[in-house]
Amino acid sequence: MVFKHQHFHETTAEVEAEFPPRAVLESAVADALASAGGVDASDVTVTAQGGEVTLGGVVQVPEEISRAEEVARGVPGVTTVRNEIRSIAPSFFNDAPRPL
Repeated sequence: MVFKHQHFHETTAEVEAEFPPRAVLESAVADALASAGGVDASDVTVTAQGGEVTLGGVVQVPEEISRAEEVARGVPGVTTVRNEIRSIAPSFFNDAPRPL
């Protein structure tokens, strides 16, 4: 049996890292949100591009939006936080409904 080096159209195959740096940062932020008090992050998504983290999804009350951003900013490696989280309930501090 003869084994050849892997090639695709005469180009050497590239192996992607099992855990690219963005996945490590995304995981760190998600873990911090999961263990932080003051925010239910079960419906929050985290994506990273370099040091920029984007938070998405929904939380129950508007106060959790700023808490999630605060927690994300505290994670080492995060340089910028883009907060796109939406609330599904009005604020406790303001009885007027807020847009979703």
